[in-house]
Amino acid sequence: MPAPRFYCDVPLTAGARVALPDALAHHALRVLRLRAGETIALFNGQGGEYPAVLEIDGKAGYAQLGDFDPREAELAGRITLVQGLPSGDKMDWVVEKAVELGAARVSPIAAQRSVLQLSGPRLEKRVAHWQRIAQSAAEQCGRNRLMAVDAPQTLAEWLAEPAEGLRLLCHPEAAEDLAGVLRAAPGLPALTLLVGPEGGWSDKELDLARQAGVQAVRFGPRVLRTETAGLALLSAVSALMGW
Repeated sequence: MPAPRFYCDVPLTAGARVALPDALAHHALRVLRLRAGETIALFNGQGGEYPAVLEIDGKAGYAQLGDFDPREAELAGRITLVQGLPSGDKMDWVVEKAVELGAARVSPIAAQRSVLQLSGPRLEKRVAHWQRIAQSAAEQCGRNRLMAVDAPQTLAEWLAEPAEGLRLLCHPEAAEDLAGVLRAAPGLPALTLLVGPEGGWSDKELDLARQAGVQAVRFGPRVLRTETAGLALLSAVSALMGW
């Protein structure tokens, strides 16, 4: 069985003895009930990981690091998922599965038809919650780099910022399909996918995207739920691009 993996936001060096942060130590010792001498792995999001031996001193935990392992589990290209905020806790699912599928970034959008609207301390707590989910998912799925999770913004605000590579907006009435667009862009290093909330993008948002050069694409004959669409597109892009 693979050794338990933990994100540890401290400098890591082969051969070093690292004091585990309190929250990490609590999870390892009290939740997972790991014992002294067990093998674990630590990564700090800078790439690669370190096998380590767990040491326990009272409630404190330490890791005796072994040699650096440069293993990576990233896609060959960078995919950003721009997700219209869905209702309830569906964004939790989107963030977790986007990490597992290899997305480099998730950018939530407070769309005009989003039921969930966040502001102030509630927004800050929700973003921190999503970032913790991304961290936990990276630990579970074997990624040694953390997926970025942005604070929600409007589509107009997002469109005003620079974006990597081709930008594709999922729309069931688009003239071109995803596979055809990707075949016309071999060697693409990065790509951004835009998925609307439950009610879809508004006409105003669609106009803004079109004016900004975002290309609409259709994806299959069925209408997918918002929490399914982005993840299905991520999987399809990875397969079609050979990433």
